[in-house]
Amino acid sequence: MSSVTPAPPAGRVRVGISGWRYAGWRGDFYPRGLAQRRELEYVGQRMTTAELNGSFYSLQRPSSYQRWRSEVPDSFVFAVKGSRYVTHMLRLRGVETALANFFASGVLALGPQLGPVLWQLPEREEFDPGVLAEFLAVLPRTMGEALALAERHDARLDGRAWLRIDDDRPIRHALEPRSAGFGSDAAVALLRAHDTALVVADTAGRFPRFNEVTTGDHVYVRLHGATDLYASGYTDAELDEWADRIRGWADGTAASDGRPRDVWVYFDNDARGRAPHDAVALAARFGDAAGAGS
Repeated sequence: MSSVTPAPPAGRVRVGISGWRYAGWRGDFYPRGLAQRRELEYVGQRMTTAELNGSFYSLQRPSSYQRWRSEVPDSFVFAVKGSRYVTHMLRLRGVETALANFFASGVLALGPQLGPVLWQLPEREEFDPGVLAEFLAVLPRTMGEALALAERHDARLDGRAWLRIDDDRPIRHALEPRSAGFGSDAAVALLRAHDTALVVADTAGRFPRFNEVTTGDHVYVRLHGATDLYASGYTDAELDEWADRIRGWADGTAASDGRPRDVWVYFDNDARGRAPHDAVALAARFGDAAGAGS
């Protein structure tokens, strides 16, 4: 009998886009004549995930989350971008009511199709250990915790809150800071203690990338542009390099603990319409077409 312990299975790789409603994609990625209301359906036929970005700008409605869920296959998963009221206005301080409103607004209506929740910080937000620790401690880590938090929403959500869940399962969180201090040992230790991914963001060199550390049970990657922020595309060679990094996270060889991780990758270089094409090209390197395994 062999005494060799089998290697743990590699993590799941999902590749998608940050939002899908862009006029410049019509007649290019989207076929000419495709109705706008069918654009998400078209994405769901070609990818396995997408970021919901409208939730960053305002509280959406449960009916919107239900509609989005209905337009894609059951295997499709949405990452949801956290409210900028929490990150940019309150700046992570005193956020319990704002978080309650966010989770009551319909996020939980995604059910099993809810992926990680992304919290993007403004460039001016420096690392403060007390502020970060308090924020991470209040984030709900399961659907049940999110429901309990959502039930504490304020009057703005009266009559329009979604307060039920399909089942009680984990919720993952990812933090995208733009200040180098979040790569410090103290920040990394806090993120690891709260099992929160430090986002790996390619921003054409403008902001720190943070691609040398893994802090959560998953890795979250945002590709904003190789040379021109939000605009430039990725060459085949650059996509190959990213694919190699992603495989390292997925099989554990790029992690200090050797543990495989699920990897979520989103292209945000949408200004010139490159995002969906780059996403399809990178996904093909993993067999991550809609309905396919990684």
